Amino acid sequence: MSLPQSTPILIVGAGPTGLATALSLIHHGIRDFTIVDAVTKGENTSRAIIVHAATMEALDTIGCGDELVAKGTKLPFFTLATRSTILARTPFGLLKSYTRHPYGLVIPQTFTEHILGQKLAGFGVIVHRPCRVAGMKPNSKDVKLADVTFEDGQVVTAKYIIAADGARSTIRTIAGINFVDPSRAINNPTLAQVTQADVTFDDENVGGIQTRVVMGPKNFCLCVAFPTTFNEYLANETGKTIKERIFRIGSGVPVDDGAAPHSPSKEYVQNLIDKYGPIELSSDPSVNPSGKSVRIKDIIWYSRFRTHSAIADTFFTRLPTGDSSDPQGAAILLVGDAAHIHSPAGGQGMNLGLRDAVFLGEALTKHIKVAETNPLSDADTILTSFVAVRRSHALEVIALTKRILSIAGIRDESVAWWLPISKMVLRNFFLSVFGNMWFVQRKIAWNVSGLGRR
Repeated sequence: MSLPQSTPILIVGAGPTGLATALSLIHHGIRDFTIVDAVTKGENTSRAIIVHAATMEALDTIGCGDELVAKGTKLPFFTLATRSTILARTPFGLLKSYTRHPYGLVIPQTFTEHILGQKLAGFGVIVHRPCRVAGMKPNSKDVKLADVTFEDGQVVTAKYIIAADGARSTIRTIAGINFVDPSRAINNPTLAQVTQADVTFDDENVGGIQTRVVMGPKNFCLCVAFPTTFNEYLANETGKTIKERIFRIGSGVPVDDGAAPHSPSKEYVQNLIDKYGPIELSSDPSVNPSGKSVRIKDIIWYSRFRTHSAIADTFFTRLPTGDSSDPQGAAILLVGDAAHIHSPAGGQGMNLGLRDAVFLGEALTKHIKVAETNPLSDADTILTSFVAVRRSHALEVIALTKRILSIAGIRDESVAWWLPISKMVLRNFFLSVFGNMWFVQRKIAWNVSGLGRR
């Protein structure tokens, strides 16, 4: 289907953030927009796996929360552990006086995209695919508009361009917005790379694990059970029935172990579990408390990435026109990974992006209305104030994920020459003692839930 020649608002990217932006605009009465994505339907992957309370509340405001709750699994707490011992559990129920969603909702990102996409289609909106941006420049007749060119030669003229096109955002690059780590340092040199895999096991009873964060010497391993509705979704989408429960396995790959492979074997992922994961999933029967060997049956999906952080210098700018008499071009707004990225620690990335998107719909609606009767500079203060708040929240989240990763990646070495106590032993001691105190648990749950950064 051909793209329109012009549109007031062009949303570039139809992952969860782009879809939520479109749904938020519709909720606030704006239906005149175009949304495009560079990939065909079904090519986006299940990277993020949890939706937190603050995000559920934001989605509720635009009528999208109930569909996700119906398909996801409510996680009442998350567990911090060593390979063999539970250190602490943080119950989200401690937040019940602050939110109607005192839980983490486990639902894979690709499923979230599907649900939001269906919701958008219900309003008669079509996502134009595949449409990859190739260029952007001021319109020759009106510099306050931008001509966005696509690889197939089509051109769309727009007044507002919303970049929801991910960490390698073409729109951000063309606009010349810097995208760097705010501290100019990687999260943790030991945990600079992480692998993720959605797997099934040959033993349906895998120790009753629902969610487990295992912290060992200089590494971590995450294990999360997906809702069975995800199996149903995959069967409908692919025609392949998967009977076994699907688990997300995420593991750091210490730099000493070499580079993570692009396409790993089952043996490679199993080795990570045997080395860093819960012993209930060990393939060694002498280690596994069940006395049996548990092995990966199938790998459904796999990814690898580096745990770096970056944030755009600004989330709102105007395309330079090259005209000194009229320097203010089309408005460019960044949301989601186009605006900020960081490690997956604490499951914060998609959540922050979704909240960006939901609240952007309201801010942009106000801007459009004010700009109809007031100077553009007055209207722009709405967007400037909005992105300042969103950027400050992003900086807080980046700092939070770096703290989490630094704790998870502690080396098994002495605190100091004069204090021959292992840093890892000390960490585990403090987690087992203070991590089970209700006021500490509530603070952790509050920070992870995002309720303080709505």
